[in-house]
Amino acid sequence: MAEQTDSLEKLLKKIRACTICSDLPLGPDPLVQAGTSAKILIVGQAPGRKTHEQGRPFGDQSGKRLRNWLGVTEDQFYDPSLFAIIPMGFCFPGTGNGGDLPPRAECAPQWRTPLLDQLPNIELTLILGQYALGWHLADARSKTLTETVKRWEEFWPTALPLPHPSPRNIRWLKANPWFEADVIPVLQQRIAKLIKKYP
Repeated sequence: MAEQTDSLEKLLKKIRACTICSDLPLGPDPLVQAGTSAKILIVGQAPGRKTHEQGRPFGDQSGKRLRNWLGVTEDQFYDPSLFAIIPMGFCFPGTGNGGDLPPRAECAPQWRTPLLDQLPNIELTLILGQYALGWHLADARSKTLTETVKRWEEFWPTALPLPHPSPRNIRWLKANPWFEADVIPVLQQRIAKLIKKYP
């Protein structure tokens, strides 16, 4: 395990020094969290402006809702021995007409596979958003995010497609009350077991 830890530490150091996307509006500043003992992998899109400025993933209202969904504290969420947080793009991509731009295409091919290879203990992957679904579920996903999330039991218990916890998705949550009524309690129970909240 020591070799894996050393290798992961070296890889994270390289990632955090990455400047592949040197033309980013706020400059490159990769945000990623990982530890070899982590059992839960959270895959998002890319950091937003606020999380970029704070220097911690999901350090915004989206993160607050996500932690509520998971039933965990901030300390638990930001513990790399419990949670790996690896977005599709590690840096804030900038803002377009409809919100944040998509994750930069250069990031995933460069870093994703080597990084995931260093996480041997992942038992549950939480997949947020279309770009993450495309990478992790590929042809197994449906045409829409809603259809994919409705099929969540097909991927359970090793993976779970989720809507993004962004405040912009309030309308989706109101239109799909089954998600918080049926999926979230099952998710919280599994998270609690994986982080050994209960014996």
